[in-house]
Amino acid sequence: MKHALSIDVEDWFQVLNMAQLIDRADWERFELRCADSTRVFLDLLAAHDARATFFFLGWIAERLPELVREVVAAGHEIGSHGYDHKVLPELGAEGFAADLARTNAVLQQVAGVRPIAFRACTWSVTERTPWALPALAAAGFRLDSSIYPVRHPDYGVPDAPTSPYRIATPAGELVEFPPLTLSKLGRRLPVGGGGYLRLFPVRLLRLGLAQQERGGWPGCIYLHPWELDPEQPRQPLGGLRGFRHYVNLKRTGKKLTALLQRHRFVGLSEALAPYADRLAGVAPRTMFRAG
Repeated sequence: MKHALSIDVEDWFQVLNMAQLIDRADWERFELRCADSTRVFLDLLAAHDARATFFFLGWIAERLPELVREVVAAGHEIGSHGYDHKVLPELGAEGFAADLARTNAVLQQVAGVRPIAFRACTWSVTERTPWALPALAAAGFRLDSSIYPVRHPDYGVPDAPTSPYRIATPAGELVEFPPLTLSKLGRRLPVGGGGYLRLFPVRLLRLGLAQQERGGWPGCIYLHPWELDPEQPRQPLGGLRGFRHYVNLKRTGKKLTALLQRHRFVGLSEALAPYADRLAGVAPRTMFRAG
C-alpha cells in the first residue's frame, strides 16, 4: 500500500513555539536554513523512489522560489501551508480567506500550479473555526490535512475520523486526510510525525501504518525541514515545550530512512487516488456547524 508523506516547509524561527521569543517583524534578520534541509528531503526521497506533498508557506515561496521549482521538477505535489504560519483563530474568517488568496497567488506564480491541498498551521482547523472548511472549498481546495483526530491542549478534534473522509460544506466538498494515529485500549495516540516521530520508536509509527492498512486506508506522515537541522540556533524555550521541540533532532533522518526502506510513500493526492470510488460511496460528514 502507498502511504502519504508530507513536508511542512517552514523555517526554524517560524514555528509556533518561537512566537513568544521571536517577533515576526524580525524574521528578515534570520538566515533561511530550510532550503538545505528541504534538499536533504529531496535526496532521501529520490534514493527511495518516494514522493511527498510539500506544504509551502507563501512567505518562504516568495523568498526561495527556486526551491519550490526544484520540488516540482522532482515530481512532488505542492500544497499550501498558508502565508506566514498564523493559526486560524488569529486570522479570523476574513483574514483566512485573504491569506489563502495571497498564498495561492504566490505558489501559482512561482510553481506554475495552483495547489489543491492545504494544511493549517498547528492543526488549527477545529470547532473554534467553523468557517475554515467552507473557505477552503470556496478557494478551490479539494484536499485538507488540518484536523488532528486527538485530544491535545493546543489542537485536535478527538471524535474526528482517523482515516480519510469527505466533508460537506456550503461551498462544496473536501476530502480530509488526517495525520496518523494509533488506537490502543480505547485511546488514540498521535504518531503521525514531527515531534512524535522524534520522540517515539519507529515501531509505533509502523504499528499505526499497519492499523491503517488493516482498515484498507493509507496513513499520513508529516515532517518539517527544521527537524533535519540539528545545528539550528537554539532558543530558551524551556520545560516540556523545549524538550518536545528539540528532542532527537539528530535522529530524524535515520528514522525517516527506516520508514522509507519499509514502506512506500507518495504525496497525499496520489495516495488517495485509488480510493476515489470508496470515498464517493460514503456520505460526506458535516463538521463544525456554526452557532
